[in-house]
Amino acid sequence: MESTKSPSCVVIPTGSARLPTAFGEFRISVYTDQEGKEHLAVVMGDIAGPPVLLRIHSECLTGDVFGSVRCDCGEQLQVALQYIALEGRGVLLYLRQEGRGIGLNNKILAYALQDQGMDTVEANLHLGLPVDARNYLNAAEILKDLGIVSVRLATNNPAKVKALESYGIQVVERVPHEIPHRPENRGYLKTKASKLGHLFNSQVPSLLEMPTLPEASIVSQLRRRLQEAAGGIPSVTLTYAQSIDGSIAARPGQRLHLSNAQTQTLTHRLRSMHDAVLVGINTVLSDDPRLTARIIGGANPKPVVLDGRLRLPLKSRLLHPPCVPPIIATTAQASASREKQLRAAGAKILRLPTQRNGLVDLRVLLRRLHDMGIRSLMVEGGSKVITEFLCRQLVDQMVVTIAPRVVGGLNAVAPFVPTVRSPGRGRLINVQYQVFGGDLVVFAEIEKASRKMTKKLAARSASE
Repeated sequence: MESTKSPSCVVIPTGSARLPTAFGEFRISVYTDQEGKEHLAVVMGDIAGPPVLLRIHSECLTGDVFGSVRCDCGEQLQVALQYIALEGRGVLLYLRQEGRGIGLNNKILAYALQDQGMDTVEANLHLGLPVDARNYLNAAEILKDLGIVSVRLATNNPAKVKALESYGIQVVERVPHEIPHRPENRGYLKTKASKLGHLFNSQVPSLLEMPTLPEASIVSQLRRRLQEAAGGIPSVTLTYAQSIDGSIAARPGQRLHLSNAQTQTLTHRLRSMHDAVLVGINTVLSDDPRLTARIIGGANPKPVVLDGRLRLPLKSRLLHPPCVPPIIATTAQASASREKQLRAAGAKILRLPTQRNGLVDLRVLLRRLHDMGIRSLMVEGGSKVITEFLCRQLVDQMVVTIAPRVVGGLNAVAPFVPTVRSPGRGRLINVQYQVFGGDLVVFAEIEKASRKMTKKLAARSASE
């Protein structure tokens, strides 16, 4: 691999545009080098600040476009975009140096030799070509133009780290970028490790454990919604799992596990994106949830429990590590002695006014949470909580998992009449349907009321 500086390699930005993709929205920019080759910078989010996740991908027509599995290039490209989307910020540089820099025709000739038994290194040498003719000066110059001087580089190739640093880009972390091998590329990956010095971990995740396109798409859309949110209350995401007939439990108070491994992972990733996660006391009593993001190792949200009579058991997992101490929203009628016990266990108690139905006033709760610095809230259930948030028209977006089961039990949403009728309010827009291992996940935004109607809703709530 060439790593010496060459003053002739200069790139010039020549065009930029918005790039909506299945993974989320990026910004794509074209950089032209002095040989006339056009390289791409595909950017998501705010790349200023901490070292950004970077993937440098060299063009591979056969893998990137036609899905060839002779190599792992196409899958590496897809996974890189997915990881950037999941992080919400990052850069993918797409460099026009096909076949490790030898060009498409020579790569196909090398393929023919590999079909006769040579490995990828032997084939290049037999053709009188360099083993790796790539140059990363163009990549470094593009990064500098983007204002990036330090990165977390997604690569298995230590030589790429060394080359990038030789051009003045600090690599603060090498992020492994491994793709599970296939029978067709097992030998290719073995050669990359033994002859090209690539670093592979024997504990490579299976394809089922890799980030998925549906997950990246939903996460990207939700992150955009949360970033755009404004106002005096948190942005509310309603999320729950139900059977195909709308049930969330066989009977009240009985736990029913509906999510598969993939949708459960999605739930934990969504939790990590929110400042807090809210459930009703009945959910705590039946499920004893932890409400963490432990599956993905993400940041744990602050648990919020609606508990009008302070029935939360002192042995609840929410009151013990590694769970974050909860906020308990209760009423003026709750026991003072019980409050003292829960405070001693680490809980924060909020005594709030009630609505006409005797339940905690959700609008007041949301304002209090906002005052506490909570800007995003994920609401997980149970049925009464789900229904009340919908009835009060407090939901901004929904992520609903539908499992292919018929239960005939307790419905997720009880019949209700909205607190204020508003044409269009409650209508789902920008709906996405994604399949996760057999479960159907629906992501949708809820159409907002007009400014006039919002004021009417607030006035109505204040009078209750």
